[in-house]
Amino acid sequence: MAARFEIKIAKNGDYMFNLYAPNGRVVATSETYTTLQNCKNGIESVKRNARSHTEDQTQAKAETLLCPKYELFLDKEEKFRFRLRASNGEIICVSQSYTVKASAQTGIASIAENAPDAETVMFEQ
Repeated sequence: MAARFEIKIAKNGDYMFNLYAPNGRVVATSETYTTLQNCKNGIESVKRNARSHTEDQTQAKAETLLCPKYELFLDKEEKFRFRLRASNGEIICVSQSYTVKASAQTGIASIAENAPDAETVMFEQ
């Protein structure tokens, strides 16, 4: 199985996407978009920015990087997450939570490797 972006309609009627790794697991999820075209633009932004550097905000003296970048951080429950910011600073996708930092780093590596060539499909509900 290849990596893929899957567009679907959110509960509020807006559009969103999930990026699936080749193993079929969701690696990242978008926020919602009011139009299908804006959702597709978000996917193209992930593809363009997939190989960005990572700002590790879990370190005490984390180096602040310019966008585009991944931000690796601890959430309120002390679990590891990451988000990908576009060159304009907007968040274009976020990860699930991970109990181990290395797993979040593997998720970032998966996006970098798989997103640029991933196909886009529309999820039929």
